[in-house]
Amino acid sequence: MIKAIDIKKSYGDLQVLKGINLEINKGEIISIVGPSGAGKTTFLQILGTLSRPNSGKILFEDRNVSQYKDKQLAAFRNKNIGFVFQFHHLLPEFTAIENVCIPAFIGGMNREKAEQKAKEILSFLKLEHRIEHKPKELSGGEQQRVAVARALINEPTVIFADEPSGNLDSENKKELHDLFFSLREKYNPSIVIVTHDNELANMADKKLTMKDGLFLS
Repeated sequence: MIKAIDIKKSYGDLQVLKGINLEINKGEIISIVGPSGAGKTTFLQILGTLSRPNSGKILFEDRNVSQYKDKQLAAFRNKNIGFVFQFHHLLPEFTAIENVCIPAFIGGMNREKAEQKAKEILSFLKLEHRIEHKPKELSGGEQQRVAVARALINEPTVIFADEPSGNLDSENKKELHDLFFSLREKYNPSIVIVTHDNELANMADKKLTMKDGLFLS
């Protein structure tokens, strides 16, 4: 469904990615591990169209999104890609349900439909009793589940997660790890996870190790 072809990225004289190739199938869960500085997050940002490679291309269902202009790319990203980061990046002035609805509003969904979808997802994530709470009133694990709900609201074909459990205690880590697999059963997105957590990495369908800007064979 998604192909990265010969992705290279440099910052000045520092070559971070040295010709990465990857294919991601529909509904597949892939973990990417490796030491800090290996290029994992840079590659995830390029896969998620948040950053552009110096060379190479990203294909989504044979569409070369690397050629899209910024506005077209932003619209594509909103409809097709969900993100979950180590720090949840929830907006503190909004409630859980309002945070979840924001990508739907950006995509043009009307308020009634967006709120109904948000309630369904938050209920699936066992947060139906917390929808009117603001982030400061939620635990770390609850905040991260709200971030997962936000990533799901537009029914993306793929979710990119960068150290999603890196800021959680062991109990909440376990819950979040299990959650990714229940998400696949219900919503069937592809999921790509960058992580230092071996337990999570080993649960994936495919575990890839990156070192010095390349995948180890």
